[in-house]
Amino acid sequence: MTATERAVRLIEVAAEAAAEKLADDILAYDVSEQLVITDAFLLCSATNDRQVRAIVDEIEERLRIEADAKPVRREGEREGRWVLLDYVDIVVHVQHEEDRTFYALERLWKDCPPIPLPEGVRHAAAQRSRGAAT
Repeated sequence: MTATERAVRLIEVAAEAAAEKLADDILAYDVSEQLVITDAFLLCSATNDRQVRAIVDEIEERLRIEADAKPVRREGEREGRWVLLDYVDIVVHVQHEEDRTFYALERLWKDCPPIPLPEGVRHAAAQRSRGAAT
């Protein structure tokens, strides 16, 4: 079994929204073979709590407008260091970069197939990487 078309579409919209708010290390995994509760995970990080919240807000707005999707559960908002958005088909993790490094969720899901992200997301990440290197 693989992630549904809807899950992949939600991942794409959420990844684009995260990239728009300058999220770092945006990755998506098809976890449908490993978990029965969701099809896919989106992971991304931010340099500070305010940016975590901005990314979360943008993801929620874009998924609501473009995919008519609302989270059934939202956790971690108060602390602003690791916010989880559960859309049933997908789960989005927006983490402060320190928490992302510490918990290393991608290490847990590395055996799951990655979901390719839209070209715009990859391009934005590459641009930021080049900018940081100069």
